[in-house]
Amino acid sequence: MTSIASSAHARTSFECSSCGTPHPSWVGRCGNCGDWNALVEVLVTARGRSPSTSHGLDVSWDIGDVRPLSALALDESNAVRTGMAEADRAFGGGLVRGSVTLLVGEPGVGKSTLTLQLAAARAQAGGRVLLVSAEESAAQVRLRAERLGAVHDELWLAGDSSVEAVVAHLDRLEPDLLIVDSIQTVHLATEGGALGSVGQVRASAQRIVAEAKNRSLATVLVGHLTKDGLLAGPKTLEHLVDTVAELTGDRHHALRMLRVVKHRFGATDEIGLFAMATDGLCSVDDPSRLFLSDRASDVAGSVVMPALEGQRPLLLEVQALVVRSSTPHPRRSPQGLDGRRLALLLAVLERRAGIDPGGLDVYATVVGGAQITEPAADLPLALAIVSAVVGRPLEPDTVAFGEVGLGGELRQVTDTGRRLNEAARLGFRRAVVPVSTPDPSAGIELIRVGTLIEAVAAVDLLPVAPRL
Repeated sequence: MTSIASSAHARTSFECSSCGTPHPSWVGRCGNCGDWNALVEVLVTARGRSPSTSHGLDVSWDIGDVRPLSALALDESNAVRTGMAEADRAFGGGLVRGSVTLLVGEPGVGKSTLTLQLAAARAQAGGRVLLVSAEESAAQVRLRAERLGAVHDELWLAGDSSVEAVVAHLDRLEPDLLIVDSIQTVHLATEGGALGSVGQVRASAQRIVAEAKNRSLATVLVGHLTKDGLLAGPKTLEHLVDTVAELTGDRHHALRMLRVVKHRFGATDEIGLFAMATDGLCSVDDPSRLFLSDRASDVAGSVVMPALEGQRPLLLEVQALVVRSSTPHPRRSPQGLDGRRLALLLAVLERRAGIDPGGLDVYATVVGGAQITEPAADLPLALAIVSAVVGRPLEPDTVAFGEVGLGGELRQVTDTGRRLNEAARLGFRRAVVPVSTPDPSAGIELIRVGTLIEAVAAVDLLPVAPRL
């Protein structure tokens, strides 16, 4: 007689690398999230059900402590400063003990540099840091540390890719900060599947999160992004951690932006700004002045906009250039701007302001590699396009912001006071704003306009006579 012991055998299954949904066999498209070619093969060990659950036997559970919420004390000193001012700003004061932060970003943006500088700052402040580098060799990390000035006796380096080995290091060193670079390159020996698979990433993250909570250990995990800009690994990875921070920036520009998109210990409306230099990431104290440092104020097609990144006002230069099109389909080339908003504004300009862009190639950009997604960029972008068409620059001490509707009307945006205060601080004297904008506290003159055509007239760009 042949006996079948299902608990002793292993079988293969397939999981979606985007959402982690299991599938009994390979299919081209995930039935849950709809992603194509996202299924990867994993090894699953079948386990029989326990006798208690199979036969309805009573099970004895360990019951933890339960207390009223009002009896729990608040510990305001729980957040420990990182030693980097812009990182502390983004994280709301620092890294919380027992918290797990997932740091993601494109390859080459500076994730390893930032984590090494965070580790060095913590070690210099008297803490002990364990840096697990499963991607780079010890020699590579030491070379970068020499360049960044990050060599300290209390900064310990481990090259293990095994989570069990990392836990053993934690038992021996008892550090104040743990950094794992990266979560996709460590594995759990008790979990089946290849290195970097959905099951391995999820199980490894769960074990590290559990250790961080039990030890009250601040932990930073470095994650990868896919070619579509999404977080690599199972979707549950974002739910396991307490904080998700994204480091963005153009590798051809020095500016780097640390944006917190999830934070269980505070708000997510703050950002940190850094400049990449030869000795690492440096905090940018006055980003507005940095963006406008090389501005040419007498060039047509340039408008300064007080943007808002989180709670932080930034003065950014929006530029536009128009030329005769050499193709039947004119180009619309935005950089740092939403291409759909550009197409909408061109349609509104044609219909409401009498500017026909049909035969023109339109190029629009935000100087310095910044990104603007808020609707407040509508008015400065429209004025930049008109200025480029007419060939006349705006007054150099003028800023503009406001949302443009399909009827050509201008609508108020949020936090106008912060925007105007930042513009006044850098010497701007006039602001073209929607008519409903409240009076500012700063010494700046408001030019209130109700429609786009009124805004064009207010900055002396009428009559529209293209100079191409």
